[in-house]
Amino acid sequence: MEFSDTYKHTGPCCFSPDARYLAIAVDYRLVIRDVVTLKVVQLYSCMDKISNIEWALDSEYILCGLYKRAMVQAWSLSQPEWTCKIDEGPAGIAHARWSPDSRHIITTSDFQLRLTVWSLVNTACIHIQWPKHASKGVSFTQDGKFAAIATRRDCKDYVNLLSCHTWEVMGTFTVDTIDLADLEWSPNDSAIVVWDSPLEYKVLIYSPDGRCLFKYQAYESGLGVKTVAWSPCSQFLAVGSYDQTLRTLNHLTWKPFAEFVHVNTVRGPASAVVFKEVEEPWHLDMSGLHLNDDNPHDIQDGKPENAAEGHSRVRYKVVEFPVNLSSQKHPLDKPNPKQGIGLLAWSRDSHYLLTRNDNMPTALWIWDICRLELAALLIQKEPIRAAAWDPVYPRVALCTGSSHLYMWTPSGACCVNIPLPQFVVSDLKWNPDGTSMLLKDRESFCCTFVPMLPEFNDDETDEE
Repeated sequence: MEFSDTYKHTGPCCFSPDARYLAIAVDYRLVIRDVVTLKVVQLYSCMDKISNIEWALDSEYILCGLYKRAMVQAWSLSQPEWTCKIDEGPAGIAHARWSPDSRHIITTSDFQLRLTVWSLVNTACIHIQWPKHASKGVSFTQDGKFAAIATRRDCKDYVNLLSCHTWEVMGTFTVDTIDLADLEWSPNDSAIVVWDSPLEYKVLIYSPDGRCLFKYQAYESGLGVKTVAWSPCSQFLAVGSYDQTLRTLNHLTWKPFAEFVHVNTVRGPASAVVFKEVEEPWHLDMSGLHLNDDNPHDIQDGKPENAAEGHSRVRYKVVEFPVNLSSQKHPLDKPNPKQGIGLLAWSRDSHYLLTRNDNMPTALWIWDICRLELAALLIQKEPIRAAAWDPVYPRVALCTGSSHLYMWTPSGACCVNIPLPQFVVSDLKWNPDGTSMLLKDRESFCCTFVPMLPEFNDDETDEE
């Protein structure tokens, strides 16, 4: 893997959807860099500190949310002279996003008084009253033709369906929730999932015409749903709960077909592999070759330059079952407990699912949906800050706030040393084409260019 030099950032960073550009917030400036060379392509000046950055889907336009000033600014990459400024005045702006056609900006006012659709073509605007959330509660179909927007009035939750062509309301229906947490279209646009607040375990599947297809409630009298994610193939819906259990529902009956429990003592299955991060000193012979390779299953970061400095190395060690995991107990008298499935993501081929149980923050669980069992368990020294799937291959990258990057594939796992002084990875993002990653430190970032996996291509299956 190759790493770039470090560059400054003071806020959000994100890749363009066409994987060609990287947008970085640096104080009051928006810097656009080329992904390959990291040279500055465009430089824009904002009127305040940048709170949010979002690319339009066609990668032609980009917006910056300046929420402290209740303002949004947008620019065009191909027409540097074109600018756009949206100011809601006393209503304020809590969040801004692009519509699927890349020609409308959708803003939510402070206190969720209204949601406004601003046209970049004819400067018209359309208002929708009482959106339920600022940054959540809005979902678009995969083809970009319709939007589902959660609203609340008269102490009831509603879902409004809008045409993204005319922005007219095509239909409205009530949902059986006490306090709607969020909603999301299925990837094949055939259903909408709605889930309730953590105080009420309730997952509801609706058809676009408002019919409730299924109501799922795993238990009562306890904190409920924490995370929800559709599989890319639309056949499965994963529901992570505060009871440390992941449940997967199928798209035919909408009933759960598998439960994955995150236990303190893992005893199997035998086919699963447990990788434990260990740190040990380097030992070199006269030729500078590593001598401590008695375990062929251990996967190393391969950085002999550290050995000359007397540094230790970090590697994964394969350990046998049973495995004991440390668990944190959250005080019962404090809100927002750090427990349950806080991180949940599908691989692009819908074959694997990764989870992190928040009261076991150093463990990353990878589940095989085809075999309905644990495929791998990665045990880190420090709590996992972020983990994300490669957009192309079944490959996971994760970070723990250390100077290492960790990766897993069905073939194994590795620890990669980052050869940049004083650089620790607190967050990461994949480029949409899977060729590179953005690694963020507190005030700087770098890019790493990731090699393709030779054992996977478009014509092969992902069976091992």
